[in-house]
Amino acid sequence: MTTTSQEAFLRAFHAEHPAVTADAFGGGRAADDRSSYEILCDRVAESRRVLDLGCGDGLLMELLARTDGRQITGVDLSPEALARARCRPALAGATLRESRAQDLPFADDSFDACVSHMALMLMGEVERVIAEVARVLSPGGTLACVMGGGAVGGEAYELFLGLLRSVISTAPAAQRIPVLGDRRTRSRDGLDSILGPAGFAPVDWETIPIDLSGPAEQVWAAVSGIYDVGPLDSPTVESLREAFLAAVEERALPNGHVRCGMKVHVATARLQ
Repeated sequence: MTTTSQEAFLRAFHAEHPAVTADAFGGGRAADDRSSYEILCDRVAESRRVLDLGCGDGLLMELLARTDGRQITGVDLSPEALARARCRPALAGATLRESRAQDLPFADDSFDACVSHMALMLMGEVERVIAEVARVLSPGGTLACVMGGGAVGGEAYELFLGLLRSVISTAPAAQRIPVLGDRRTRSRDGLDSILGPAGFAPVDWETIPIDLSGPAEQVWAAVSGIYDVGPLDSPTVESLREAFLAAVEERALPNGHVRCGMKVHVATARLQ
């Protein structure tokens, strides 16, 4: 599968779902009551010039903009997601560009930090992406990323993935997504093998559970936003939804909420 076809899929998906990641993760919380977006902001708290790589609808940039005097830039493949970002009043002074991460339209040493929420792990030609990040960062600059880390065992997301695997196993090829990204980004050693040759120090790696619990329909909306569901036809998605809601009904808490957790990996590395 070529990078071109992967990016075509991502563009088409986000044209229909421009805020899908923020909708799923914006309300999720770690044990300290921070969202994964807030955790990422804290990793670059002292940085003035910040690039958001794969910025989507701008939620992370809106949080970054709370720091006075910060210069914020966002790039994304999706014009629809960028249009959402431009509607955020807090981003009136931000620079937003439609661009591939493999060919960043910025001069050398333009940023003190680069952040990426659930995006780096989707990118093809990842060595080229990291080379570009290293080029536009100033020496000593920080790269901070959030990547998906899978389900928390025994909760609704794990149940959903089991149901989804069964559906995909019988789905026609046209209803399956392309392989996205580079799996090396999902582990500390793998990410170090990519970042080290580009001049980054060894990565600081932390795995954090994010609580997405809530009413069953809310949890369904969060978990069903993943890419694998996108190509499935409407009857298949509705059948999956009914099976999921029936299964979690048996596990609902007295207040009607369903336990749902997802792990994220938070990786931070400094350009030497």
